[in-house]
Amino acid sequence: MNPKLDWAELFFSSSGRTGQGPSTLAAAVLLLILAMYEALMAGPLQYLTGWIVYPVLLFCGACVLSKRLHDRGRSGWWAAVILAAVIMVWPAPKGFFDFVAMVVLIWAAVDLCVMPGERGDNRYGPSLYKPVTPREA
Repeated sequence: MNPKLDWAELFFSSSGRTGQGPSTLAAAVLLLILAMYEALMAGPLQYLTGWIVYPVLLFCGACVLSKRLHDRGRSGWWAAVILAAVIMVWPAPKGFFDFVAMVVLIWAAVDLCVMPGERGDNRYGPSLYKPVTPREA
């Protein structure tokens, strides 16, 4: 991605890499949209519009997660595991399998929101980080 954040590319393309900040912000935006949608829509209207809203949010979440996973050097297919865990625990975890899903989400939060991306180019795209030379430091 360019230094200027392209939101359309972030939400609707799964190729390339993105850093911690933009991907964490995008994930928070998607979760906020989901929470607001479920709070505002109720009853039959939610069932009618949910056929469009939920797949779009799922697709955008997969794209954002895939780009961040690429930055960490992992396959974007791991996004399916993370999204399945989100679906399992939303809106509140209830049983043993939801506990397992929470462990997956805690791992994902630490790995994708706290850990930096790979330095240098990887198979998913060029580096997002400019190397610092001794003269610049």
